[in-house]
Amino acid sequence: MKKIVQLFIAFFVTFSAFSQEDAWVYFNAKPNASFYYNAPLEMLSQRALDRRTNQNIVIDFKDIPIESSYITQIKAATGIVVMAKSKWLNALHIRGNQANIEALKLLSFVEKVDFADKTLNQAGKKTTITKVKTTNKKLETQVNFAYGNSANQIQMLQGQVMHQQNYTGSGKIIAVMDAGFPGVNTALPFQRLRDNNQILGGYDYVLRNPDFYTGSSHGTSVLSTMGGYKENFLVGTAPDASYYLFITEDDTSENPVEESLWVEAAEKADSLGVDVINTSLGYSDEHTNPAYDYSYSDMNGATTFISKGAEIAFSRGMLVVVSAGNSGGSANPYISAPADAVSVIAVGAVTPTENLASFSSIGPSFDGRIKPDVMAQGYATVLSNESGNIVTSSGTSFSSPIIAGMIACLWQAFPEKTNQEIKQLLYESADKFATPNYQFGYGIPDFALAISNGLVVEQFNGGDFKMYPNPTNDILSISFPENFNQGTLFIYSILGQKLVEQKISNQFTTLSLKTLNQGMYVYKIEAKGYYKTGKIIKH
Repeated sequence: MKKIVQLFIAFFVTFSAFSQEDAWVYFNAKPNASFYYNAPLEMLSQRALDRRTNQNIVIDFKDIPIESSYITQIKAATGIVVMAKSKWLNALHIRGNQANIEALKLLSFVEKVDFADKTLNQAGKKTTITKVKTTNKKLETQVNFAYGNSANQIQMLQGQVMHQQNYTGSGKIIAVMDAGFPGVNTALPFQRLRDNNQILGGYDYVLRNPDFYTGSSHGTSVLSTMGGYKENFLVGTAPDASYYLFITEDDTSENPVEESLWVEAAEKADSLGVDVINTSLGYSDEHTNPAYDYSYSDMNGATTFISKGAEIAFSRGMLVVVSAGNSGGSANPYISAPADAVSVIAVGAVTPTENLASFSSIGPSFDGRIKPDVMAQGYATVLSNESGNIVTSSGTSFSSPIIAGMIACLWQAFPEKTNQEIKQLLYESADKFATPNYQFGYGIPDFALAISNGLVVEQFNGGDFKMYPNPTNDILSISFPENFNQGTLFIYSILGQKLVEQKISNQFTTLSLKTLNQGMYVYKIEAKGYYKTGKIIKH
């Protein structure tokens, strides 16, 4: 019996030592940085640089590509396969056995190694066999083959007002990160995109293949809600936008490498000058290997690789629109990653009558932030399948691109505005902006109101004061216009009671609202005889 036990233990240790693990290896330097700082067109297109200039975003360390010699040495390491790379996070996604991955820590340029199985990052490393789940990916859609009219999903958002003013996404570029796009190159609802050369390109990151008209038809349906066009049957929310189509999702399994592929694709989108990223994907507790599952505590905007990447994407000047998830009726009903990221716009689903769709994931994020952010029709959404048939389908997978397309139209109307300003216009137009909750977020946007709000700007000489973030949890930042270096900020309750009177200057541009309770307040800034008023939400 003792010998059998010893053999059993040896088997477990051996299995653990030689089983394949996923991990990220992070580097501690970018020795080639000075070259790229002096030659930015070597890493970013002119359009990408123009987007940065328009939003006063400087090139920084994250933009610099990974040192090529580091990649070469990792690839040459015993038993290591490189699966993906990220310059933003200065990391490679690798696969190999635990011992070979651990050995990489000895390299002088390696900062740390982070295993996807978090138990391997702890002192007491596991030696148990993990049961592998069978994955049957459906990407949370239920198709009913019934023809319909797409008017409701646009009119719910007052999107027809945008279109009537010829704000149809022209001049804006949307990157779609999904599981495949079969039929986009042949089906009738995409003919208008093809004829007008609005498909700018794409790539299959899963198979490392330039053919992106393959894979799951999920991405095809997602694209159709933005760019599809079949007169009297389907009109997408941004029919005149241009699109890049990137396959980052492997519909046959759920593995952490898909997060890394997404970040790699987002970096490519950034370099190409993309304005909006739509991601109708999410990662939580359904990995093929349960050891890679996330818990609700991980949905804090700062834990998962994809959420870190999404946050950096926003910092580069893009807007990232994400499906909130379809776990609303489950034991774990909360939003998934990257919907938990602070700066992404997580979109939940409502029915055609504006009621909450039962499957739509809810908030808050684990650290207590409002999620989802906004809502759109995600139940019985009208779209195209890969054959070109107009059908209905349900999921936050479709409420997300409906919003992404409308955002492209809004940004077309205000091309000088930053991503933060467009995001703020979106939130302020939503029907629950003053009273957000964890089911609807800020509610259903009204893009006609967003247009109106964007046109009304109380200007100071040389520009405008800006207050952000709004809503805020605590810290409020104030951006000064030219020729102004000081003023006074007043904050009042909705009933008119003065709660704060604070001198402000361009040397001290932040203010703590910690003493204020949650709710809506009115602010007023006075400077040199000018003033500006507005509303601010404290969470």
